[in-house]
Amino acid sequence: MNVHPSEMNRTPGRDEAKEALALLRVWAQTATPEEVADLDPSIARLLPTGQMSNYPALSRDYASDFAVDAAYRATLPDLQNGPSSLIRGTQQHLQHVGISNFRLPIRFHTRDNGDLTLETAVTGTVSLEAERKGINMSRIMRSFYKHAEKTFSFEVMEAALSDYIADLDSVDARLQMRLSYPARVRSLRSGLEGFQYYDIAMELVENGGVQRKFMHLDYVYSSTCPCSLELSEHARSARGRLATPHSQRSVARLSVEVIPGDCLWFEDLIELARRAVPTETQVMVKREDEQAFAELNAANPIFVEDAARLFCEQLLSDPRIGDFRVIASHQESLHSHDAVSVLTEGDTFASDSLDPKLFHTLVHGA
Repeated sequence: MNVHPSEMNRTPGRDEAKEALALLRVWAQTATPEEVADLDPSIARLLPTGQMSNYPALSRDYASDFAVDAAYRATLPDLQNGPSSLIRGTQQHLQHVGISNFRLPIRFHTRDNGDLTLETAVTGTVSLEAERKGINMSRIMRSFYKHAEKTFSFEVMEAALSDYIADLDSVDARLQMRLSYPARVRSLRSGLEGFQYYDIAMELVENGGVQRKFMHLDYVYSSTCPCSLELSEHARSARGRLATPHSQRSVARLSVEVIPGDCLWFEDLIELARRAVPTETQVMVKREDEQAFAELNAANPIFVEDAARLFCEQLLSDPRIGDFRVIASHQESLHSHDAVSVLTEGDTFASDSLDPKLFHTLVHGA
């Protein structure tokens, strides 16, 4: 085949490329693996087997002194940014693709004007158009690391989200940060203090150019069954029998949309939950605290339905909160099953279907 210099400057058509590939494959059938490698090792991927059975001898030594330059980097294969012909399965739009449980220490500002550095698990995802093979997921981490030294807030999350939307050339994206937030809690009567740890998540979602902020809190409390309390009192008064009502550790997951404007602090959401259901599990307990906790539970007996509505009442009263969802799980000491309830306000969290494992995640310390 004679190729004239003028032909080198034009882009060959698909038919010409197909003809050249066929010719290359015919040549490779009689060429040795060494001859193929000498021409260009990448040709092996174009052959029918996709690999070479007798590749030239390779060094097993790690090249610690090898330096990567721009020219070498340009030769590296990048399948995720390959053509749509590489897509496996149906060419369908993906709502979310990215990374989860990417952990690093993050500094957070507290309501009392302090700073805390806490281990934080980051989830970052973007949407993927149907005709695109995939994304370079490490770009999400690199984009996030640009902001990792800052004291985090929703505003910093917005900057991080905007960066990786631009880096990945995507339209919609989501950034979520999960942490265990320590707060000092005072005992009921002894005056002791201890740290209560709250599972909290901050979430920022961009859809169609519109950003929305969400906060999630797992609040752990004791629930005394009102029916069991009355039956115990009946046994005491009617028959003189000692009886105790059943109560159990319970978890409520509050998910709220944060309305732009005044800051909704972690501490604000925790206090809101405590006002709704004051029987929060205790950290530091002496005998007088244990007695006080028994009295507090008796003063606030609560079914799981009551819990959802009490949390709802408090959430509705805060103008910084928009749509929300309350999920409560009372992990029964009477029954071998749990009692659960779900309450949503607005369209954001409304759903006809729930994750089958959802209630299994409502366990303190999980």
